[in-house]
Amino acid sequence: MLRSRWALWVGIVVFPPLGLALWWMRRGVGVVARAAGTLGICVVAIVELFAVYGMRLEWNGALKVSGVSFETRAQRDARLEASRARQRPVAPAAPVAPVETARAVSTAAPARTTQHVAPAYWTDFRGPNRAGVYAETEIETAWPAAGLPRLWKQPVGGGYASFTVGEGRAYTIEQRRDREAITAYDMETGRELWAFDYPALFNEILGGAGPRATPVYHEGLVYSLGAKGDLYCVSAKTGQPKWSKNILSDNAARNPQWGMAGSPLIVDGMVVVTPGGAQGKSIVAYDRLSGEPVWRALDDRVAYTSPILATLAGRRQIVWISGQRAVGLAPENGALLWEYAFPAQMEMNCSQPVVVDEANVLLSSSPGPGAVLLEIAKAGETYAARAVWQNNRMKNKFNSSVLYQGFIYGFDEAILACIDAKTGELKWKGGRYGYGQLLLAGGHLVVVTEQGDVVLVRATPEGHQELARFPAVEGRTWNIPAVDNGLLLVRNASEMACFRLGRAVGQ
Repeated sequence: MLRSRWALWVGIVVFPPLGLALWWMRRGVGVVARAAGTLGICVVAIVELFAVYGMRLEWNGALKVSGVSFETRAQRDARLEASRARQRPVAPAAPVAPVETARAVSTAAPARTTQHVAPAYWTDFRGPNRAGVYAETEIETAWPAAGLPRLWKQPVGGGYASFTVGEGRAYTIEQRRDREAITAYDMETGRELWAFDYPALFNEILGGAGPRATPVYHEGLVYSLGAKGDLYCVSAKTGQPKWSKNILSDNAARNPQWGMAGSPLIVDGMVVVTPGGAQGKSIVAYDRLSGEPVWRALDDRVAYTSPILATLAGRRQIVWISGQRAVGLAPENGALLWEYAFPAQMEMNCSQPVVVDEANVLLSSSPGPGAVLLEIAKAGETYAARAVWQNNRMKNKFNSSVLYQGFIYGFDEAILACIDAKTGELKWKGGRYGYGQLLLAGGHLVVVTEQGDVVLVRATPEGHQELARFPAVEGRTWNIPAVDNGLLLVRNASEMACFRLGRAVGQ
């Protein structure tokens, strides 16, 4: 009797719904009443787990629960703030800017002087030409058993952006409490050099809070797009803003279900973004120095892809996949050159087009039409796209494929696969890495799994050959890795880390 009473009181104090359940069972009420009461108690318990104890379900790319976390977003923010506070030099407190204003804050001591800063290389989303290929230096392929040498690892704000690099700094965008922050880090140490933040909070149940699109670096400026459409041009050296605008309100557009995800594209003197507005405001080019509009085009609903610049059929053009189709546009005025119907369920086209050669480009989507190789041809003064082949052997969901020596390597849903680019023939399928991401480097695939491991796989059509693997960051990892000057940058919505993948430029 004493033990049961003790259990009852412990349950009431530690976890009230458990105490209520024990109390209810002790009363000996009828079966129906007991069942109804138990159901009610279970509902209260679930509500308390989420509201009081901060329980959060973590979903994987298959939309299944992959884990449970009891760390609240406020706790993660506090951990991040403590990490950044340790990086700041001791100095008199500066006046705090009002919370409703944007602000640029230098958070580190003056960067050390280096004798050599490598030329800007990984300045764009997925690297040069947005192709997901690293070719700046040779890479190490004989990895130690413990993994690649780690330079640093630390907390990061929420979101799914990748990194770009310029002037020895790594740039990204992250969620910090109710503000989006464009940030710059020292590549070698991970020390935060500056952070520019502004009021914005996008949050949804599957992906959680945070921006999605990767900032880009170009000639001393960083261009960043937040999840709610805030486009900023800031100084790469200081984070001070040059100009800004909200591309959704500026183009009478509605934010898609999972937020703005398309990385800004620098073309000539313009920055091209995809707000998805109607009445000719789906894809828009602004002057990159002033932010003034240059041209607007199309009526398509936006998806989650980023436009690329390519030359197909002898014509330099912007290639973009909207929620309904793939298009080629004239960079100078946005005129439509060609189109190909490519509708996705819930407009979930998320994967980048892969340029195969001077006439062909690969599209892939899941759930939706699968993969298709398009041939772009010129007939007189017009251009047209036709399908060379189409199948379901390479269904990219929100990860993009890469091309190497005539073969496409990517994720068919959650399984790594290789297909012949010209025929679509499946060469192999193997390696369950979840809904991870990959890059091509030195004839190998650098895979980041959905669980945060880094894996080295040989890029060969002969079969799946995993060479090495080690844990890099903890938690669900949907962010695309980046490589610059031999350094591999990996992040997710809570951690980021840097590893030495290859030899530095000049060594």
